Formats: sequence, C-alpha cells, structure tokens
Amino acid sequence: MSNVAPNDPAAARGISRRTQSDIYRAGISGERPAVPIDAAALQSAAQATLTPEAYAYVAGGAGAETTAAANRAAFDRWQVWPRPLRDVSSRDLSVEFLGRTRPTPLLLAPLGVMELAHPEADLAVARAAASAGVPYTVSNQASFPLERIAQSAPGAPRLFQLYWSASDELNASLLARAEASGCEAIVVTLDTHLLGWRTRDLDLAYLPFTRGMGIAQYTSDPVFQKWVQQRASASSGDSPAVRVTPKTIAAGLSIARRGAALTGSRSLRDNLRSPLPRAAVETFLDVFSTPTLTWDDLAKAREWTSLPIILKGIVHPDDAERAADAGADGVWISNHGGRQIDRSVPTLDVLPEISERIGGRMPVIFDSGVRGGADAAIALALGADLVALGRPYAYGLGIAGERGVREVIRNVLAELDITLGLAGLTSVADLDRDALRAV
Repeated sequence: MSNVAPNDPAAARGISRRTQSDIYRAGISGERPAVPIDAAALQSAAQATLTPEAYAYVAGGAGAETTAAANRAAFDRWQVWPRPLRDVSSRDLSVEFLGRTRPTPLLLAPLGVMELAHPEADLAVARAAASAGVPYTVSNQASFPLERIAQSAPGAPRLFQLYWSASDELNASLLARAEASGCEAIVVTLDTHLLGWRTRDLDLAYLPFTRGMGIAQYTSDPVFQKWVQQRASASSGDSPAVRVTPKTIAAGLSIARRGAALTGSRSLRDNLRSPLPRAAVETFLDVFSTPTLTWDDLAKAREWTSLPIILKGIVHPDDAERAADAGADGVWISNHGGRQIDRSVPTLDVLPEISERIGGRMPVIFDSGVRGGADAAIALALGADLVALGRPYAYGLGIAGERGVREVIRNVLAELDITLGLAGLTSVADLDRDALRAV
C-alpha cells in the first residue's frame, strides 16, 4: 500500500479517502497508479502485457462464454440506493469468518498457474494479500508448493483449495500438508470433476499443465513423487511419437525447468536427461480430478483433516442446503467464473435464495463476475458474508507483479468503502436488500 502521506488527516476517514489522497498526492510528482483502476482498462492492459496463451487461460470461459457474460449482466439487474444526510464519517468493513474478525469481507479466490502472469506467481499474491489482511486461497494448481507460499507471508491468513483427485492417498497427503503449513480451512472445489470446454485454450491447443506448469503442489508431494518414480522405473523408454518443432522443444524445456523437485538437481541438462519431469506430467494428467466424486465421498475429508471444510462450486439452492445438512463449514457460491459450463445459471441470481435457505447456519462466500467494490456491495447486500475476487488480481499480477495485486485489492476495498458510505451505511453488516433497487 502507498504511504505517500502518512500524517494526512484523510487516513482516519477510511480506505477510500486514504487511497484517493495517496493517488492524488503522488500525482503531483507525476506518479500514476501501477495498474488501471477501471476494470475494463485493467483487463485490456493485462491483455497487452500477457502472452496470448496466458491471457486466454486467465480470461477465457467455457463455450461461447455466455456464462461469464451472464455473471456480469446479473449485476446490472441491481442498483444501489444513494442515501445522503446520514453521518457516515466512520465506516466498518470488518466481518467475522472462521472464528476471527477480519478487517474486510474480501477473499482472494484460488487461481492456478499464476506463473503465466508473473514469475513470482503465488508468492507475490500471498505477500500482497497479507499486506491488506485479506485471506488468500492457495490453489491446488499453484506454481509454488504451499509450504513456500506460507514462508513468503508468515502468519498471513490462508486457505487451501483442493481439487479432489482420483487418489485418496494423494488427497489425504495434500490436506495434511495444508494443515501443517498453517492454512485455516480447506476449500474443496466441486465443479471441475470434468474439465470445461474452454474454447480459447482449445483454439490455441494450449494447456499449461502439459508444459509442467501449475503442478508444484503435486511434484512437491511425497505420495505423488513415489508414483512418478514408479512410473519412470516401469517405463520402457518408449513414448508416443511427437513431431519435433520449436514448440515441442519449448515444451520440453518448460517441463525440465520445473523438474528440480523430482530430480534433486538444478541443472537443466540433468533434468532434460531425467525421465522424471515428463513422468510427472503424465502422472498428473492421469490423477487430476475424478468424475466419480459424490456426496458420500466428501465425508472422507473429515478423516484427513481437522480444519473447517468449505464446499466451492455450489450454485443450486438444493445443493447448498444439502451441504449445510451434511455439516459443511461453509458454502462458496461459484460457477468457476464461467469457465466450466456455458449457459450456466449466473451466481448472483441464486445468491438470495441460497442465503435465505442457509444464511446464519454457515458462511456464504460468493464469486463469479465481481470486478469492483460496488459489485461486492451488491453481493453482500444480497446475502453473501464474504466476496471472493479472481481475475482482476491476476490481471494486476501480470501488469505489475506484487504491487499490481496490492493496488487491485486496495481499489476494490476503497470502492466498497465509498459505496457503503454513499448508501448511507456505516457497516458492512448493515448491507441488505433495502440498500438495493431491483431493475
């Protein structure tokens, strides 16, 4: 966060006034924000910065991407009532979550393969989230092992997202590592038991995992490492014929560069010669996710960890109610940002009913389509307890690394603070349907 004017009286008036003061004071010297503040401009700047493959992976959705559009359009069906002539000089953004008071209702959603956006990937994101006191949900598909992510921001609030793999042994190992590294809860993502039909990635014939990217949680896991050794030992050395092109060579180098956790060597030459990095990619593709996952399977997670378990990927109200009845510790309403099913139900449209059914029994977390603080205010008013931010922070990371993520978080919170005050409210807890007008 900027500290241009630490003694400015505006600092006592909330994050919105402080942010405006910092930006405008820095502007006197010609300094501008590191990332665009407007959501559309932020995305455009990220597109200009990232490779075509990286941008497609982060920005793309399933099919014709109507779900991603519908997520955004759902916000257009609500308007915030301005309510002046109320004393809003002091505003409180804090919420209770997992037994602790959090300074804001914002979470960072799990985003995988952030090395596509920036070399420091999850390390930079973790530090930025920590600086704002925002819990960071570490992805199962992170670019660094969760233990190293924890070391990058000691003591910061973290959750761990699990993609339920085809192996219970691996699932149990990942959850044990999450608990040992200080994560506060497990977020089980339910909606990727089949990989969505992601047209941008398909057009580019690009899946980062096949290049050895985004699998650091696996290659650092002892269970997974054992399987890779077994696979490499059993291999005859024959592999499917692949046409050798510059792209083939680049993919091989990418896999080799990420092989140190398996080979024990930092030498690119050693890793190119070793069968282990390639075996790791093949093993990952075999074990990632499973279409056989059912409600009954989820009970196993209670045996693997003592941490609270939050179910992510809930959209249907009946599923939310079943999650509550099954003893889940939280429900995360999400359609994966439109990345899984084309023409899916927009999450904001079902948020009120889900909140009415299970609100108060457990935390309701919301994502998909959130681009700014006004969006967050609408979701909170419709029943969310916390709001998760996804693509915008990835764009900030791609443009300006850790500083870019910090500024995106700051901007969302500043706009939320302003929206709260201009709606005549002084606490996030006061946001409810009366603050909104349906269009």
